[in-house]
Amino acid sequence: MPILQVKDLRKTYGKDGATITALNGVSFSMEKGEFAAIIGASGSGKSTLMHLIGGVDHPTSGSVFVDGNDIFKQSESELAIFRRRNIGLIYQFYNLIPTLTVEENIELPYLLDNRKSKGDKLQSILGTIGLADRAKHLPNELSGGQQQRVSVGRAIINDPALILADEPTGNLDSKASGEIISLLKMANKRYGQTLLMITHDEKVALQADRVITISDGEIIKDEVVRQ
Repeated sequence: MPILQVKDLRKTYGKDGATITALNGVSFSMEKGEFAAIIGASGSGKSTLMHLIGGVDHPTSGSVFVDGNDIFKQSESELAIFRRRNIGLIYQFYNLIPTLTVEENIELPYLLDNRKSKGDKLQSILGTIGLADRAKHLPNELSGGQQQRVSVGRAIINDPALILADEPTGNLDSKASGEIISLLKMANKRYGQTLLMITHDEKVALQADRVITISDGEIIKDEVVRQ
């Protein structure tokens, strides 16, 4: 069974004839361990699609299944818990808690769930993201690239079914961008994480194994670029 199934997803805004169609019948699926990128210009619908897959917004019609679960059949409280435990989110602007240290930000999914942290997993991730020596630092003591590495660590610590990366290099210079893409690819291979990334940058998209192109709310191309 695919880890992600998007079925005839539609999203419109407005009413009384003044509607805007952001998504128009989008369907695709991903297998466990895939690394795919969704690329499109501003206004193409890619951000709307990401928000729907992440359960942050609700579609006008259609379904999203994550690990066999129809996420929109859940109540808001159930969806919040499911999202926290099964979907890792990486944002363009990091979304770290400024009063928490690096290790506390990484462990945030555990803290929100009132669950005991996994010390060995935390140390492994700190080593993977290259911040073992910055574990006690606050976000404002880190560079932008280092902050984004923390957000990657936070996304993978829960072993989620799916990681969604929303323009993860959009706020970084070319060197830091390359480091983050390398880190995402490492997480995909080392931890077997299923990774879906949206970007407007073709060079970044081509780092994925599969590229899905979206325009005017519809998928116009879906191709495997690397086996």
